Amino acid sequence: MNGAHLHLLLNHTPILGSLFGLLLLLVAVVRRQETLINAGLVALVVAALLTIPTQLTGEGAEEVVEDRPGVTHALIHEHEEAAELSLWVMEATGALALVSLLARRRTTARAPLFTYLTLAGAVVSFGLLARTGNLGGQIMHPEARPGFVQPAEAEHDED
Repeated sequence: MNGAHLHLLLNHTPILGSLFGLLLLLVAVVRRQETLINAGLVALVVAALLTIPTQLTGEGAEEVVEDRPGVTHALIHEHEEAAELSLWVMEATGALALVSLLARRRTTARAPLFTYLTLAGAVVSFGLLARTGNLGGQIMHPEARPGFVQPAEAEHDED
């Protein structure tokens, strides 16, 4: 297994994990269900943790694909920049989720505030992670790039 393969195996987990945590937390907050709120917060902590190995495998993936036809440094760089921002925002969201869990356990007055801040962070995190995934997909999939034109199919002669 090479670096690109490992990165491909991991790169969907932060995106889907943040979406799962976001939706679970949103439903839980609307329904005011403490158990589900805690589950949503835990899901976001786990998503934040899973973002780290995904980020760490990016460099190995770059080494595998950087010299392939159609892959440009500009595409890789844009993906790297988006990934770094996504990492920091997701880690901040995970930290907020952890603070929210601790505040809820101690039943502090600020617990709801931390939960709402975590929910806002989850929205931003998911958006940034989804954008990062899209940019990563464009590296090896020209059909996902803006302005892609489907090549005309060659005509087949029937004899």
